[in-house]
Amino acid sequence: MARRKNQKLSWRVTFSHLKKSWSLVKSGRKNLIICGVFSLFICLCSVITPLLSAQMLLFLTDGLLEQLLGVAFFIFIVEVATNVFLYFNQTLFAKYWTYSVSEIQTQLASEILKLETSELDHHSSGVFIDRLNQDTKDIVSIFTQVGDVLIEMLANIGVLFAILVVSPYLFLFFLIVSILVFILEKIRVTKRFFLDRKRRKLYEKNTGLISELVRGIRDIKVLNAGDHFLEITRNRLEEANQENYIMERTNFRYTLVINTIKDIFMFLFILLGCFLVSIEKLTISGFLIAYMYRNRIQSLFTRFSRLVELLKEFDVSCERVLEVIEDERYQKEHFGKTALKKANGDFEFRNVTFSYNEKLPVLKGVSFYVHANETVSFVGKSGSGKSTIFSLIDRLYRVPDGSIFIDGIDINQLTRNAIRNNISIITQNPYIFNMSIRDNLRLVKENMTDQEMIYVCQMACLHDFVMSLPNGYDTVVGEGGLTLSGGQRQRLAIARAFLKKTEIILFDEATSALDNETQLEIQQALRNMQGEYTILIIAHRLSTVIDSDRIYVVDDGKIIAQGKHEELLKECSLYRNLYEKELK
Repeated sequence: MARRKNQKLSWRVTFSHLKKSWSLVKSGRKNLIICGVFSLFICLCSVITPLLSAQMLLFLTDGLLEQLLGVAFFIFIVEVATNVFLYFNQTLFAKYWTYSVSEIQTQLASEILKLETSELDHHSSGVFIDRLNQDTKDIVSIFTQVGDVLIEMLANIGVLFAILVVSPYLFLFFLIVSILVFILEKIRVTKRFFLDRKRRKLYEKNTGLISELVRGIRDIKVLNAGDHFLEITRNRLEEANQENYIMERTNFRYTLVINTIKDIFMFLFILLGCFLVSIEKLTISGFLIAYMYRNRIQSLFTRFSRLVELLKEFDVSCERVLEVIEDERYQKEHFGKTALKKANGDFEFRNVTFSYNEKLPVLKGVSFYVHANETVSFVGKSGSGKSTIFSLIDRLYRVPDGSIFIDGIDINQLTRNAIRNNISIITQNPYIFNMSIRDNLRLVKENMTDQEMIYVCQMACLHDFVMSLPNGYDTVVGEGGLTLSGGQRQRLAIARAFLKKTEIILFDEATSALDNETQLEIQQALRNMQGEYTILIIAHRLSTVIDSDRIYVVDDGKIIAQGKHEELLKECSLYRNLYEKELK
């Protein structure tokens, strides 16, 4: 989305934002429309009541008590009706707001899941968390806020023309005052809008930092880096809060000036009214009505400024949300249209070159072939590009140069489900969600049976541990699997992969945190799967890959050798050195 170079409100852009936002809040439209009808009635009552109150004062000064009581009773009926309509209005708005916020947040979360992995690599999590938590709420609230302001403005316009009937002189006076206040309010809103953009950017950075503080608290403690991290956090928060203070201070200064001018003109209004009454250009009742309505008339252009302020804030929030929902700033994953319900498991890399940034290529013209139901391993030094190969197979990144084929079909032509429903990848540090063990497994297969759950956990050497827990499979494991050891997290991730039952399974250092006995048991489980699944393994422990059908040796982004264990010991010096170091 193109950013506007100036900070002025573009009605065309705002209308476009309102139209798009209206399409995002489908579930609450009916309640919102009914709220608008109730608001119109409340608005009408707000016009009638002050007029009747002024009439009561006139009856009181004239001693007409019966008429006064009649008007008072009518005002009572109007006020009760207003309260009832206000109750239903607030209830319907709360219902609209609740469902609509959930709806738009779900849509935004869905779009965040579609983002290219590279976008998540390059941006703080706070960029997306703030938009999901706060900006969505601002979008949902705009319709009722704008509606309320517009209805109030309509009521105030009616009051202004009522004053024109009472006294053209007072009408002209109020018109001049309102225009002056409007100009000052416009300057205030523009200043605040500019500062608010800067403040929001700082706040979303801080959201990411605080998120890291919570997620990384164990490492911070182990490193004894708490004081340093707190200092960084304090500086960031102070910077953002200082920006917020500057924005509010600027806002308060303009408000002070505007309120002072209002007070001055209110005194002048009393002088003018007294003068007009003294020269018989205004009746006392007319003066009284104008006095009763003075604040409503003053607020006419103030409310217009508030409308502009609301729309500017809405523009910022809507722009930030649409940047994610639409594909104009953050790139989305794009897949092909070819479905593949069940893959055979053939893989081919054909001259693939890839880099996370243009200056540092990670893979350099990599080519290899994996036959269906083979067990193939990749070995090499850290940073040689092994894990990147797995990320490209699972289509976590686009391939800028070269081609990848699954069952002879270019990966760019396959649908998302064709790729990810046929591939399971188990990483060295799998993310375990803050759910029960049962629910972590159910993420993979919603209709999982208890028998399936127990079987895959037995395959992953996890069942006995789970049964030792007080709540068994219903034990909540904490954010990131905080209550589990590294090995237990890996075993749970392996169980998830087994449950998925894909034809292709990728193990990226998936047993690095296991003890030797457990690793041997899982290796045996893998041996039992050999010949039935396509299994790709990355491992630093060469003892885990010596039974592979083929081993690829990766070095500096290239495959420099391939073969079985015995062949590579004879023909590849790098492989032989790695193996000898492990033996030592």
